[in-house]
Amino acid sequence: MTQTLPPIRVLLADDHAVVRAGIRQLLEHSGDIQIVAEASDGESAQALIRQHHPDVAVLDIQMPKASGIEVTRWVRANLPDVGVLILTAYNDDPYVMAVLQAGANGYVLKTASPEELIQAVHDVHEGKSVLDASITQKLMAHMFSGSKLPVVDELTDRELEVLSLAAKGFTNKAIGVQLGISDRTVQGHLAHIFDKLQASSRTEAVMRAVSLGWISQNVGTITEE
Repeated sequence: MTQTLPPIRVLLADDHAVVRAGIRQLLEHSGDIQIVAEASDGESAQALIRQHHPDVAVLDIQMPKASGIEVTRWVRANLPDVGVLILTAYNDDPYVMAVLQAGANGYVLKTASPEELIQAVHDVHEGKSVLDASITQKLMAHMFSGSKLPVVDELTDRELEVLSLAAKGFTNKAIGVQLGISDRTVQGHLAHIFDKLQASSRTEAVMRAVSLGWISQNVGTITEE
């Protein structure tokens, strides 16, 4: 007599309700995956993960209140036996490295086929590491070229202050006044921020910092100088 295995219990976190509904239908259609909870933001995801203790948490990167990267770090620190699968539209190097550094078990793009996503959930549940094929190719290309994928360096407290004010639309002069530093010092901090985040503009730097969960998502009109 064949013994029926219990379903894989999954928490799904994505800030778009239509996306969650589609992913839920896809995963539950497999027959051996059960969605035990859904979250629309990072803080809710953490609370529901603590409450339901799922086998696998499927997380988007960009979410209100806490990013998927922040939630991943929290899971690794508090519930290390919960598998984490990042499901996102982003395959930029900084995001890939930030997710891997945070301790995610898998990274799959939303362009993956239904079969690939279902298999990824199964693999993470079994303790395997999962990377989207395009990301694997990128890692291999860097390996064979002798170069390394860029690691996202943490911003200093001062750099976070500067970028947070820039995100609210403050000019260099206004940031300097607010922090009691010169315009030139502000420019120097921004240059370091751009370098660390591999950004070419304030807007790009802010968006990447928001995605990494380093600054609030409540940003204003960003002034480029």
